[in-house]
Amino acid sequence: MHEHCPVCDQKYELETGFWFGTGYVSYALGVALSVFTLILYWAIFGMSFWDDSILWWLGFNGIILLVAQPWLMRISRVVYLYFFVYYDEDTAGLPDADHKHGEHSRPHPAGHSH
Repeated sequence: MHEHCPVCDQKYELETGFWFGTGYVSYALGVALSVFTLILYWAIFGMSFWDDSILWWLGFNGIILLVAQPWLMRISRVVYLYFFVYYDEDTAGLPDADHKHGEHSRPHPAGHSH
């Protein structure tokens, strides 16, 4: 992961251990995904305590969570960062204090500005 945003130079790790909080977000996303798969499995196959349908769902859900873990990790970082870094489109076009006469201190990708 980059230390700073390549477009706006926002520092990603705001303080030491900042990303530890993403574990809570990842857990919440995993629970939400599990509830979704439970409802989907129940609607398609039905669920009962008298057969092995709950065990089949647990296996199915475990596989889905393992496959989705890289996605859950990355999306949890994005969601967690959005809690602490606010992006305002109205002020995004304003020049920074260290930019002189509208010139950028370093080149930016085409089509992007502060």
